[in-house]
Amino acid sequence: MVHTVLHIDSSPLGDRSISRKLTAKTLAELEAVHGELRVITRDLGTTPMPHLDGMTLASFFTPPDQRSPELRAAAQLSDQAIDELIAADTIVIGAPMWNFGIPSTLKAWIDHIVRAGRTFKYGPNGPQPLLPPGKKVIIVSARGGVYSDGPMKLMDYQETYLRAVFGFLGLVDLSFVRAEGIALGPDAVAAALASAETQLHAALRRAA
Repeated sequence: MVHTVLHIDSSPLGDRSISRKLTAKTLAELEAVHGELRVITRDLGTTPMPHLDGMTLASFFTPPDQRSPELRAAAQLSDQAIDELIAADTIVIGAPMWNFGIPSTLKAWIDHIVRAGRTFKYGPNGPQPLLPPGKKVIIVSARGGVYSDGPMKLMDYQETYLRAVFGFLGLVDLSFVRAEGIALGPDAVAAALASAETQLHAALRRAA
C-alpha cells in the first residue's frame, strides 16, 4: 500500500534553509521505512497561498450549491489544500521560527485548511474534528536561538500554536524536530543538526 505524505515547506531561503534540509531528510527516511511514497508537495516559500480576503471568506460560509461562479473560484484553492490534507497519511512541515511564531505563509495555509464543515464542525458539545483519524504530523522547526528550554522558553509561541490548531482538527499525533541555536555560529549549527537528526529518528519510530 502506497504511503501518502503531504510535504509543506515554508522557508523562502532555498538551499540555505535548515528546515528544508531537514524536511528532505525526513522524506528520505520515510521512504526507507515505507518503501514507495506518494508525496504531495506545497512549497509556500516560492508559491504562497494568498491570505484570506472577503470573497474567500464568503465562499466558506455559502453552501456549495448556492455559490456563484466567483465564490466557487474563491473556494477552489482552499478545497484543494484540504483534499491534500485528507489524502495524507503523514504530514511533514518545515516551520522556521520567525519572531517567536511561524511564517505568515504557513499561517495562510492553516487559515485555508481550518474550515467549518470541511475539517471541523460545531456540535452540541463544541467543535469536533472531521478529518480521518490516525494521521501523523512531523514538524521540523529551525530556530536561531534555544527555545525548548531555558529563559527563552516562554517566548516559544510557535510550538504552542501549532499544537493547538492541529489538535483542534484532531491531529494530535505530533512530533517536533527542533534545530535550535543555528544563529550562534558554525559549531552551533553542526550541533543543532546532529540533535535534530536524533530527534527525527525518534519521530520516525513513532510514525512507523
